Parts: sequence; C-alpha cells; structure tokens
Amino acid sequence: MVGLKMNLPAKIEAQVRAMLPAERSPTVTHLAEEGWLAMEVILPTARERELVPQLKRAGATGIIVYPLNKVIH
Repeated sequence: MVGLKMNLPAKIEAQVRAMLPAERSPTVTHLAEEGWLAMEVILPTARERELVPQLKRAGATGIIVYPLNKVIH
C-alpha cells in the first residue's frame, strides 16, 4: 500500500474522485488558492503505476506517492 496526494482544480473533483480507490472516500482539503483542492488516498502499490498518468492527464498536479509502514483497518 502507498499514500497518494495531489492538488487539482475543484472543477475536476468529481472526475478524479471517480478514478480513485479509497477505503471509504478520499480526504479532500480546500487550498488557500481559491478553486483548488488537495486530495489524498491510500491504494495498492500496483494501482499507483497506472493511476498517476491518468491523474496527470485529468489535470492533477503536485502528485506525491509515499510508502506506508502500516495500514490498520
């Protein structure tokens, strides 16, 4: 499992949310710059490889992928 964070224009939130697997739903935070969001999810490592290019094409920026030590359900 890895964590994935990104920034995106609010206008593509629904499109990006539909692409993301999430245990419940992604964490969404409004950025200081109006019209922009930060979104964060946890997903299987194998899924990250295919998902990042799709997210970039959709308009996500500042994509960060980071390893996780433990995921407790």
